Amino acid sequence: MRRMRAADLSVFLAIAEHRSFRRAAVELGVTPSALSHSLRAIEERLDVRLVNRTTRGVGLTEAGERLLERIRPAFLDIDAALEELDTFRGQPLGKLRLNAPRAAAKLVLVPTVTRFLEAHPNIEVEIVVDDALVDMVSGGFDAGVRFGESIAADMIALAIGPRHRFAVVGSSGHFTRHKAPVTPHDLKDHPCIRYRFAGGSFYRWEFERGGLELDIDVQGPLTLGDQDMMLQAALDGAGLAYVFESQATELVTDGRLVSVLQDWCPYYPGFFLYYPSRRQLPGPLRAFLDFVRAKR
Repeated sequence: MRRMRAADLSVFLAIAEHRSFRRAAVELGVTPSALSHSLRAIEERLDVRLVNRTTRGVGLTEAGERLLERIRPAFLDIDAALEELDTFRGQPLGKLRLNAPRAAAKLVLVPTVTRFLEAHPNIEVEIVVDDALVDMVSGGFDAGVRFGESIAADMIALAIGPRHRFAVVGSSGHFTRHKAPVTPHDLKDHPCIRYRFAGGSFYRWEFERGGLELDIDVQGPLTLGDQDMMLQAALDGAGLAYVFESQATELVTDGRLVSVLQDWCPYYPGFFLYYPSRRQLPGPLRAFLDFVRAKR
């Protein structure tokens, strides 16, 4: 058997970790076809099949699992050694790939990243907006942003940005046709703009006052999956919307929207930056975590 090069093993490692030729190809900067040919050549040189390709995806053979188990720690050690060079360079260098739902990206992540890049000009950041919950590792992400309750228990979480609360808002024209609600139960008399999660379920509007917690399954003729569109629909008179208060503040101040049930809308801890537990963190991620901690 000919001696394998580190570059050959990195091809297998990318495929094995992503379980996807497409995502592995993106990481390595090649086409999926070229990656497939490279893997085939590796398997021929080793005279053993490492990967099973099926219509359902990519899986590892027993030999592939064993190889991954042995070489992954070695590559992590190499990555850690290269990251330590940042102490001599003075500035971390590399790419940071982040995932966040649209609201989190707009409200906290993009403003934070913009300031971060001013302090770290040698780092490149990619933000992928996706309202669905994603697998951090298979998706090739360094970290993500979500509300705390939606973060898996095996992740490390760090608060990012201020605490938030929601607001129930409607156009002034809406309240010429409907009496302003006094309690959340009064929402049954109003057309409401419903929010559907990427997974398909409807969001139940959450309220709290004096220790009493309520969640209301509102009804209405319009369902959306984006807070900005909900806000615009409320402005257009489609009904009441339940949106982040910070998104509606200026419109309420200008009198274009009216906010109701303020004393029923509680504050939430806000968003969290989360990332997988690792023995060694990539330099760009470590720098970003330090930056977020310093701004808290």
